Amino acid sequence: MRPDWLRIKLPSGENFHNIKTILRSNRLHTVCEEALCPNIGVCFEQRTATFLILGDVCTRRCGFCGIKKGNPSMVDFEESYRIAEAVERIKLKYIVITSVTRDDLQDGGAFIYSKTIQNIKERINECKIEVLIPDFRGNIESLKIVLDIPPDVLNHNIETVPRLYSIVRPVANYRRSIELLRRAKNINPLLTTKSGLMLGLGEELDEIIEVMLALREVNCDIVTLGQYLMPSKNALPVQQYYTPEEFEMLRNEGIKMGFKHVESGPLVRSSYHAKVQSDCFSK
Repeated sequence: MRPDWLRIKLPSGENFHNIKTILRSNRLHTVCEEALCPNIGVCFEQRTATFLILGDVCTRRCGFCGIKKGNPSMVDFEESYRIAEAVERIKLKYIVITSVTRDDLQDGGAFIYSKTIQNIKERINECKIEVLIPDFRGNIESLKIVLDIPPDVLNHNIETVPRLYSIVRPVANYRRSIELLRRAKNINPLLTTKSGLMLGLGEELDEIIEVMLALREVNCDIVTLGQYLMPSKNALPVQQYYTPEEFEMLRNEGIKMGFKHVESGPLVRSSYHAKVQSDCFSK
């Protein structure tokens, strides 16, 4: 049974339903819906959303994720225009663009990321953009394509500790993900970089600290720490529920390490309070 601090209200409200209507009319997906995020009601009510590009089927089979797995559909080259239109209709000031992993594409979908950034900036110049990218199988050219028209924040989640990668992210590679964040800073030293971990998959506290230190070594600016929750009965089981006090301890440790912002709490997800994180960082 989940502890009391993980109980959430069912999503509702005028903004929630309006945003869902706009998303459906533009044939768009959000990770808020596809990954069964517990904060969907809060974020939609605040008129924020994390757009999921490149379809809603992932080529990888990570044990923690609620997104559909299998063979993706053809790339929709009009998607970026529909997202820009939706952003304008919803009147967003800050958005997150993420995607399923598309190992079937030579560039991993980097071109669509770039076109989405471009189309949004051309249509709504004052809107800040965060991208939450896959590892592109370590392809630095794909990373350069995404950063060609720089987003305001580049996020790549490390997700878990190295010891658990073979279970949690069997196709991914811990060092490759760390290297991606290092390369992003090398390409654009002024870029704000961000990463995040899920807690409760069997890691130890000292392993979490070690990963946070490794992120600081590559000058990662923002880190998010949240409780892993099973998105489906076939997902990896929760091994431990961390208390709010433990999350606060980890937040304090992160601040001591030099992170510009640490978002740490049971219901924290990578995109939760993303605008607040960015605003705090820019002060």
